[in-house]
Amino acid sequence: MRGMKKVLTTLLPLLFVLVLLVAPRPSSAQCTLCKSNVEASRTETDGYDITGLNKGILYMMAAPYVMGGLVGFFWYRNVRRKRQRAV
Repeated sequence: MRGMKKVLTTLLPLLFVLVLLVAPRPSSAQCTLCKSNVEASRTETDGYDITGLNKGILYMMAAPYVMGGLVGFFWYRNVRRKRQRAV
């Protein structure tokens, strides 16, 4: 029973992440300031290249969550190792 629980606790999060990666939805992640700058630069003749703006904003938005996830992972791993040493 213990082995099955370990498999489920490992497999379910991996399956969840896999589903999220396989079925992405398009998103428009523009803040108001970025959107107004993009619209203003489109009207100018020498406007900026704005092709990757949405992806850049999404990467900046995801960075804190990735760092928090890494902290949580290392914390969990440390607690698990301490429990194994105590047993």
